[in-house]
Amino acid sequence: MRTDLFEFDLPEDRIALHPAEPRDSARMLVVDPMRSPAFQDRVVRDLADLLRPGDAMVFNDTRVIPAALDGVRVRSGVASRVSFNLLRRVDDCRWRALARPAKRLVVGDRLRFGAETDTACLMSALEATVSDKLDAGEVELAFDLSGPDLDLAIQGVGSMPLPPYIAGRRAPDARDRDTYQTIYAAREGAVAAPTAGLHFTPDLFAALDARGISRHFVTLHVGAGTFLPVKADDTADHKMHSEWGEVSAATADALNAVRARGGRIVAAGTTSLRILESAASLDGRVLAFAGDTAIFITPGYRFRAVDVLMTNFHLPRSTLFMLVSAFSGLETMKAAYAHAVASGYRFYSYGDASLLFRAEPTGEASASAPL
Repeated sequence: MRTDLFEFDLPEDRIALHPAEPRDSARMLVVDPMRSPAFQDRVVRDLADLLRPGDAMVFNDTRVIPAALDGVRVRSGVASRVSFNLLRRVDDCRWRALARPAKRLVVGDRLRFGAETDTACLMSALEATVSDKLDAGEVELAFDLSGPDLDLAIQGVGSMPLPPYIAGRRAPDARDRDTYQTIYAAREGAVAAPTAGLHFTPDLFAALDARGISRHFVTLHVGAGTFLPVKADDTADHKMHSEWGEVSAATADALNAVRARGGRIVAAGTTSLRILESAASLDGRVLAFAGDTAIFITPGYRFRAVDVLMTNFHLPRSTLFMLVSAFSGLETMKAAYAHAVASGYRFYSYGDASLLFRAEPTGEASASAPL
């Protein structure tokens, strides 16, 4: 499909720079293309009332690491500032990273992050070497530390990797360590937050429990490429970044049992949806899964596993806007986003939510999904 079909106008003042407080006070646009009217203006804390007893919510339990690193490049005794966003771990000591400015770097450059005065303290200094230069501003960094020592050092010197539409307008602060992390984050490895999950609070979980809606957890270590606009003129020419994910056998069995009893699978976020769809068989059963997925969902895809999707508002021309357009219909989602803009909804990672219902019932996939 032409990527310009997924363009829409978004005023800059609709981009949220800080989250709603409390988290579940954010607005939520309910979109159901099978009902009239198709849109309802609600708030996130209404979620339990909008679902049915016996439904199952699926959450991504990945944990965001402080993957934004600011430091200096040292070459021939001359130091210059450079910044990185870690993208994907290669092994115990190497990471792929997006560099700014990448043009200044060459293989062999030495890098230093954190305080320059205390070389003995892992929490205040970290060093690396540029071991490879890749395409699109990416480099490979070989750190002097490895394993748990490297993890500890990154925790000490890194900042939360806020998306560029936030980081370009304000610096990360100490509060982002909490607000850019879900309350149920457990497994470290993401370099971007599963942002629909940022809306959940203990009170909202209690309301879901009281309603008889079960909770289940999967993992997808979100990569920065998930949120980037598609630059190709046709979706067929876009290459998705792969991400590692897992659906346990116990979770798969529990979700299949929910479906067998007539309950619906409700994905908390596009990352939960993407790993569930990656794990689903053609007949809609969820299977155990562990590995990389590069699933790219566009209109024409027939969903196998997920019946309802809670998600934030996404960028024009992004793979995620394409996904929600596949889920609820392109024209429906364009109208929904126009309504959201006109009604003052807040967009992107720290913004408001939407609750999307399927344009069609679950059935056999009509388009293949690369794993």
